[in-house]
Amino acid sequence: MQSGGASPMPSSVATPRTSTPSMLNQSAVPPRTRICVYCGSSAGKNPKHIKAAQALGTVMAEKDIELVYGGGTVGLMGEVAKTIVSINGPGAVHGIIPEALVKWERDDTYAAMKDANGYHVPEERIYGRTTVVKDMHTRKRMMAQEVLEGGPGSGFIALSGGFGTMEELLETATWNQLGIHSRGVCVLNIDGFYDGLLDWIRKAVEEQFLKPGNAGIIVTATDAEGAIEALRSYKVSDARYGLDWSQQ
Repeated sequence: MQSGGASPMPSSVATPRTSTPSMLNQSAVPPRTRICVYCGSSAGKNPKHIKAAQALGTVMAEKDIELVYGGGTVGLMGEVAKTIVSINGPGAVHGIIPEALVKWERDDTYAAMKDANGYHVPEERIYGRTTVVKDMHTRKRMMAQEVLEGGPGSGFIALSGGFGTMEELLETATWNQLGIHSRGVCVLNIDGFYDGLLDWIRKAVEEQFLKPGNAGIIVTATDAEGAIEALRSYKVSDARYGLDWSQQ
């Protein structure tokens, strides 16, 4: 989906290509906090990035927060997922991955299991539930929908990553600015990784491409505890566009 396009949160989520049976929750228990984590499918050069992913997974598990993520089992993506599963079990993690990326963002756990539709999926006991979808558009819609259905403190956190991570982060921030959602958006700025982005935001305000009040749509933290707290205490900007997306 291009930024500013149709709402990613429709009245009903697009039907996934395939999902594990445990993804449906029929109980009336109040929803748990859910955080969608955007991050690289690479470990990166600096070991601080992997450590940050492990720390975020550990803190999320300790606080009983569910993870929604891009479904890969390698790099930072896999590290966050398997950390949470190792503590709270597979029900705490839902990975959503387009079928075209399955063969790229996977490790050896994909070799052993196929779902009913013949798609390779990772072992649930290691990486949690996995849903394979048709395309990136559906993946992003489903991830956003799950966050919106989560309890207080639900939102989006970006760890370090490449083009895909940045695109997802900025699109989610744009949806917030346009009034499509009101969940928090946070960058976990490890070793100054996002300093360039934060400088750009300040420059965009200075050059009057961004309202000063909307500069805070993306909040920052330097550790896992701080990122989760930033979402819990997130304040919606008064400068957002008051658009009505209910008919989209």
